[in-house]
Amino acid sequence: MEKKESDKHAIEQNASQNIMPRRNTANFGNLNVDMQVPSPSEAAALFDLHQAHHFGEFEHSSERHCKQDLFPKWHLPMKIASVLSLLTFIYTSMRDIIYPFVTKKENVFYKIPILVINKVLPVVSITLLALVYLPGILAAGFQLYFGTKYKRFPQWLDRWMLSRKQFGLLSFFFAAMHACYSLCYPMRRSYRYKLLNWAFQQVKQKKEDAWIEHDVWRMEIYVSLGILGLALLALLAITSIPSVSHSLTWREFH
Repeated sequence: MEKKESDKHAIEQNASQNIMPRRNTANFGNLNVDMQVPSPSEAAALFDLHQAHHFGEFEHSSERHCKQDLFPKWHLPMKIASVLSLLTFIYTSMRDIIYPFVTKKENVFYKIPILVINKVLPVVSITLLALVYLPGILAAGFQLYFGTKYKRFPQWLDRWMLSRKQFGLLSFFFAAMHACYSLCYPMRRSYRYKLLNWAFQQVKQKKEDAWIEHDVWRMEIYVSLGILGLALLALLAITSIPSVSHSLTWREFH
């Protein structure tokens, strides 16, 4: 019995010794694999792979950011406003500058920076304001024609409807510029020379009073309506701010 117990104890010791070195051998094997020094070609390949995966996120993010459109909703309104401004400027220049120069040999090119541009601004502003309300009328007619409000609008009308806010803000911008240009009228040197010429002609004609009733009323009404129109446009521009429009009810907004 004692011999059997001693043999059994010896077998258990041998088994434990056999198991422990194997574990250590496996651990050292893994350590050797982890600490294995790669060859120069493998190191270069690993470096390239590391660069591709490590910096790929930043490069992709930068490229994707550069490919994004800048103010996508403003593309159509800006193009239309630019075309309207160019056409109106050409027409006004032909009528007020080129035509007098060709027919009467009058050199009035000094009017281009202030007078001609100030005639262009209100025309473009009122046209853009009309483009704000026109698609709503077309959409209502479209719904009446098909007898339902669930039919989708055409793509051009849908895009136009989504750009009304931008058209309105551009209309306010041109109207504000028109007001600024109008306030600069008395500051022009040409206006001062013309004022002296008018005074000289009045003295030469021996007129004590140059008051023209209908001309005065026309200008007073013109300036008053311009101020009221600019105030209404400013109110619409303020209500287009998201924080203000979200605080208004549907009835208050309309």
